[in-house]
Amino acid sequence: MPDVSQLALYLAAAFLLAITPGPGIFYVAARTLAGGRAEGVASSLGTGLGGMVHVLAGSLGVSALVLASAELFTALKLVGAAYLVWLGVRTFQAARRDAANVLAGGAVEPPIGPRRAFREGVVVEALNPKTAAFFLAFIPQFVDMAGSVALQFVVLGFISVVLNTLADVVVAFAASGIRDGAAARPDLVKRLREASGGAMIALGIGLALAKRPA
Repeated sequence: MPDVSQLALYLAAAFLLAITPGPGIFYVAARTLAGGRAEGVASSLGTGLGGMVHVLAGSLGVSALVLASAELFTALKLVGAAYLVWLGVRTFQAARRDAANVLAGGAVEPPIGPRRAFREGVVVEALNPKTAAFFLAFIPQFVDMAGSVALQFVVLGFISVVLNTLADVVVAFAASGIRDGAAARPDLVKRLREASGGAMIALGIGLALAKRPA
């Protein structure tokens, strides 16, 4: 394992990266605004598990293989992008449909629920090749080549995923506070849900346009 000074440097760098706004934080915020705190926290845990998929794949060399192949990288990013766009479109449509139902005196469609939000979080993160590229570029800088490289990769990757997940959970609580504050204004809730759907679509388009690391 890295020495104490290297480990402290890694923790500091991983913490700063975890609290820096990025696609994961924006996705969790969008999911929370669309479905509430429970769905946001579940999404955070789901993206965390999806991140561990990349950590394990990276330790086994799978991620490097995907990133080395233009075809595999493109296929993975397009599937992930299409999934994000689909989630965004569905969220946007549900917001408008529920608003129309409220005006007509009908029932509002129930939230997707934490279990489904968790599963979707796993899929969204696991299908993001940019996460694989990040781990392969970041973690090896702190690995002691004299030790077990694969084991160190997994441990350091796990630390990074935990920090990212904790940051996402904080974002979920903050976003849920905004959503709860707007609960008495149905039109504002509708706009927040539409904005969250639009954010997911934008994240999907951004992923589709991502270039393979050189």
